[in-house]
Amino acid sequence: MEITASLVKELRERTGLGMMDCKKALSETNGDIDKAIELLRKKGALKAESKLDRKTSEGIIGSYIHMNGKIGVLVEVNCETDFVARNSDFQQLVKDLAMHIAAFKPAYVKKEDVPTDFIEKEKEILLAQPDLSNKPDNVKEKIISGRLDKILSEICLMDQPFVKNNDITVGQLIKEAIAKIGENITVKRFVRFALGE
Repeated sequence: MEITASLVKELRERTGLGMMDCKKALSETNGDIDKAIELLRKKGALKAESKLDRKTSEGIIGSYIHMNGKIGVLVEVNCETDFVARNSDFQQLVKDLAMHIAAFKPAYVKKEDVPTDFIEKEKEILLAQPDLSNKPDNVKEKIISGRLDKILSEICLMDQPFVKNNDITVGQLIKEAIAKIGENITVKRFVRFALGE
């Protein structure tokens, strides 16, 4: 079957992937768009990890308003191309992330963003807890490390369980989107407003 430009265009619009990837997938599946999407998703899942270092300079700022205007979120989510920024799957991801931030109140995007003074203060508080007083230093260190990791997971967006599916974290959701869309995706920043806070 001849792979026409309109067929490639349709697949690009549905997947947000590059022209050559779409053309190749259509060739391998004899022009069957649904099979091509399935093939691209299988290949994309393997490529998601390799895309994490690629530069993201395009994207959109999404918003979410909840509870009759009492909670609002702005989130900047970046991708590699403006083509993907206009993709409906990418835009839905941004909306979902904004809604998640409204519900879960993360303080930071990822653990690396947490200031060292916050971490040191938390360690100090954990060390002062009475259940650790009689433990050997090496055991204390492991317990404090585990408890600190739990605290950071609760306040960092990427480690929180996703609001619409608690079986995956927000970080895993974004990796799935990278695999599906075919470009690196990063959350640059967000701000959450709550009336009276």
